[in-house]
Parts: sequence; C-alpha cells; structure tokens
Amino acid sequence: MKSTFLHAPGDIRVEEAPDPVILAPGDAIVRVTAACVCGSDLWPYRGVRQFGHPISMGHELIGVVEAVGADVTTVKPGDFVISPFSFSDGTCQSCRAGFPSACDHVAFFGSTDSSGLPTVGAQSELARIPMADGSLVVVPEPFDQALVPDLLTLADVMSTGHHAAVSAGVGRGDVVVVVGDGAVGLSGVLAASRLGAERIIAMSRHQDRADLARTFGATDVVAERGDEGIAAIRDLLGGDQADAALECVGTEESMDQAIGAVRGGGRVGYVGVPAGGSRLPIGVLFSRNITVGGGMAPARQYIPELLPDVLSGAIRPGLVFDLELPLDGAAEAYAAMDERRAIKTLLRP
Repeated sequence: MKSTFLHAPGDIRVEEAPDPVILAPGDAIVRVTAACVCGSDLWPYRGVRQFGHPISMGHELIGVVEAVGADVTTVKPGDFVISPFSFSDGTCQSCRAGFPSACDHVAFFGSTDSSGLPTVGAQSELARIPMADGSLVVVPEPFDQALVPDLLTLADVMSTGHHAAVSAGVGRGDVVVVVGDGAVGLSGVLAASRLGAERIIAMSRHQDRADLARTFGATDVVAERGDEGIAAIRDLLGGDQADAALECVGTEESMDQAIGAVRGGGRVGYVGVPAGGSRLPIGVLFSRNITVGGGMAPARQYIPELLPDVLSGAIRPGLVFDLELPLDGAAEAYAAMDERRAIKTLLRP
C-alpha cells in the first residue's frame, strides 16, 4: 500500500509500505476513504518537534472496514466508520468517565499500541485500528457522499473545537472569544454557535478564514494581537470582556491572549497541542477567578453526539477543507498548509 512518511523537516514522501494485518483479536483493518493533514502535523514538519527517524504521518481518517479480529463485536467488514485520532478500550475508568483520549491503554496512529504492536499513520491506503470496539464509530448508511469532508472532521478538528467550547462551559447567551483561525479554531466557532453563544469574536488576520468564521457563526472578527487584541475586544463589548475564550493554537502567547480576553470569573477552554515551552499565570488565574480546562479532546465520546447534526446538514464543519488532493499529493498538502495557502487539506487515497 501507499503511506505517507516525514523523513526530515519539510521532507514528506508517499512510499510503498506493507499492508497492515490483524495482529490482535481486537483489531480492525480499515480501507481509507479520506484522510487529511492536521495543524499539529506541521510541528514536526517545521522542525518544532524533533524526531530521529522517519515518521508515519496522519491521525484522521474515515473508511470501510475490511477485516476484524476474533474479539470484535461492534463493527464488521463493510461498515463505514470514523476513527478518532486516539484509540481506546472503552472500558477503563477514564473511558467510562467520558475521557477515552486518557484511556489506560491509549494508542495513536503511526506509533505502537499498549502491547507494542505497530500502527501506521492515517495518511495511508489502509490502517490497522487496535481496540476497534472502543475506538470506531459506525456511520449509518446510506448517506450523501458529499458529507465525506464533514464526517472526516469528526475524527479530530470538529470534536476538538467542540471540546474547547465544552471545557469553557459555553452556553446560551454567552460572549465567546476564539483564539486561533486554523481548522480547530474555526470548528470552535461552529461549536460555540451550536451551543448557543450569543456573540462570538473570532481572532483572525486572514480574510478567507475570517469569512469562514462568519459563516460558522462569528459575529465579529478581531485582527489585533496581544494587548491591542484585548483592547479591541473591550472596545467591541463596550468596555466589557468575554464570558469564555477558546484557545486553539497551543502557544504561550495564544494562552495569554485567551486568558486576557475573559472577564473576572471567566472560563478558558484550551485544546491547542502544546508547542515549545508553556506556562499558566497562576497568580492571574487566582486573582481573577479564571477557570482553565481542556486538553486532548475525547473525540470518541463526542462523535455520536455530533454525527446526527452532520448527517442532517445542521452543521457543515467540512467547509474547513479548502484543498483536496490525491494521497500522492501529500507533499503539496503539507506545503500548502505550512504556507497558509490552505486552511486544511483533504487527502483521498
């Protein structure tokens, strides 16, 4: 099969790799219908995250089950499925509490599972999914094939944007600031709108992303950053600040921006994958009674909640994909996102 590997910063190659096979009785083999490039994939691509050997890339896919292990009971060959970016057993305490991304046996694409067995990256023609019963979600068929991009977002970005909004306690009537205008931030705008926020301020310097943010429900756009950005938000709100902020980038600066945007007693939901050093200003949080929550999104928990709205067309998160390429075009997919020529790129094997 063909699979995508990062050999060095900026060096993406689509190469031949062995077809994955069932290695454990809880496995499933999925033929990939669509995968994509994530903003977090850009950290090693840019050399921000170091690595010493070629990396099997990608962690978002939808596709059709080709084979299952002897212990798998919830999916079968022929099922169309969504795989979240993390694999989970569905039975441990964390999974039972609704946080499968913190599963005791959590595993990821392009790595090894808790038994040390290899998994391939999602930017491939086929993928082995360990713990299939706890990980995969079946999509009822038939469905409109035009929904493929929307379904794919549930594997990560839409679920992650939703987690930011949930972690920030976004509810009806709230004023929300979204820091970050990548696919996760834009999904956070859509999630805040879906949860009933009355006013949503998207922080964006890019016209195409600002336009999509408005399509998703943003009422205002602020281009300024830092203290100027905080002042611009106050100006928009007549001297007030937001009830909640969604941090969707992963840098110290973006967290400071989110914290500075909310009122006393406000809430910050953070989902940006940390890049480099990071810290929380505990003194500020203490003195202003600001709550910070979030982390790695429990996508497997959210997919069943969000799936009906995607199937009905109530939400169209797939609009974050503004470039589609064949799998062989993976190098261009990364370059386009790195150079901000694309918000998010969909790959079809």
